[in-house]
Amino acid sequence: MTPNLEKLENLLKTRGILRVGELASLGFSKSYLSELGKRGRARRQARGIYVHPDADIPAHYSLAVACNKVSHGVICLLSALRHHEIGTQSPSEVWMAIDRKARYPTLNYPRLRIVRFSGEMLAAGVETVEGAFPLRVYCPAKTIADCFRYRHKIGIDVAVEALKAGWRERRFTVKEINHYARICRVGKVITPYMEAIL
Repeated sequence: MTPNLEKLENLLKTRGILRVGELASLGFSKSYLSELGKRGRARRQARGIYVHPDADIPAHYSLAVACNKVSHGVICLLSALRHHEIGTQSPSEVWMAIDRKARYPTLNYPRLRIVRFSGEMLAAGVETVEGAFPLRVYCPAKTIADCFRYRHKIGIDVAVEALKAGWRERRFTVKEINHYARICRVGKVITPYMEAIL
């Protein structure tokens, strides 16, 4: 095996997942990944996505693939609730927030539900979960504020359930929820529900 193939295999082993599109910036030719695939040292997971065969596939794998394919996106709403294990929602598609002016991503896997945010609403509350499969997801307080903002899309009952469950599990403070409610412009909507559970 050539030194470049060994370097790429070590990188894939370290990161767990690689996109074909990011190979040029890392100094590798696209053909190296397919060569690793032919040798059984990389597994094609989806179009343009390869994983190491020994990689331990986590429960949030579809979220990681979505973050990897849509590098400017952030996991939000129902998918973020599922990731944080708040409430009972189990979405069949990955909910992602992208900038209002960003190009709409096209993926075969996983199915995406895109929501467009802008400015501070897009940037605030983003957490990066490190590991073999890195993940960008909103923190619990921001996720719940987003649920109230998009209550007409996901249902007010989902937002209220998430607020109650998050508060019961002490996933956020009153200060945090008020901060993100102000950013999402839902302070007046969320206040009566917060007063009811306090």
